[in-house]
Amino acid sequence: MSLTDEVAAMHAQRGRPAALIGEFRRTAVLVPLDEGGGLWSSEFGGVRWLHAFTDETALVRFAMARGETRDWDYRSVLGARLLDVVVPAVGAPAGVALDVGGERPMLFPPVTGIVPEAVAVDVPGGEEQ
Repeated sequence: MSLTDEVAAMHAQRGRPAALIGEFRRTAVLVPLDEGGGLWSSEFGGVRWLHAFTDETALVRFAMARGETRDWDYRSVLGARLLDVVVPAVGAPAGVALDVGGERPMLFPPVTGIVPEAVAVDVPGGEEQ
């Protein structure tokens, strides 16, 4: 199944978490850039959330929900790169928020099985909340 199919299955309570994470890791997602050219993120609940979108429509929906009128530049990034390289580089608890503002948002929090153990908040020695 595609990433959007896996997300839909999770929302319908028929999902397979391992399949969802695997598909996210294999899929290129769109990550908007902030005005300084870095990957756009926000903080909520003590976690830095990198925002990613399955397509341009989802990104536009998010921008409109925020009242943004500017064109958003973005990068296409493999989900695995976000989880394995970018999240650890943040230096604080970080995860990925997929399609926030859409009908089927999905969070990939900084926990074991999603991000590297060294930065997972649920293992001894991981990032502290």
